[in-house]
Amino acid sequence: MTFSLLTVAYWCVFIACGLPYLAAWIAKAGSFGPRDNMHPRDWAAKQSGWRARANSAQANSFEGLPFFIGAVLIAHQLGVAQARLDMLAVAYVVLRVIYLGLYIRGAASARSAVWALAFLVNIAILFLAR
Repeated sequence: MTFSLLTVAYWCVFIACGLPYLAAWIAKAGSFGPRDNMHPRDWAAKQSGWRARANSAQANSFEGLPFFIGAVLIAHQLGVAQARLDMLAVAYVVLRVIYLGLYIRGAASARSAVWALAFLVNIAILFLAR
């Protein structure tokens, strides 16, 4: 693989793919032990508060990935203006990082607003090609 061929938008896809794992790490930090690894879903089901929200943020991050990955790939395939695509891809990743923080903090209304903005960014990426 030639890293010089990866656009900022592709790097954003790579970063976005790491966000669910970041949320999982946050959920498990300081609480998840070797014995919990025998039945990790049982451990997750017993969590509450910010750990449960971090685990839910992980699931939502995985759910949002296909749309973002598809939007970026389609935009590249259609030859959209790279600078605009890169800007929107960065905006998506920044919004998703903010989303994770709000989710873990328990700021439900703000979290939902940021989720909606990230969703709109995905739609904007799809409509870059005219």
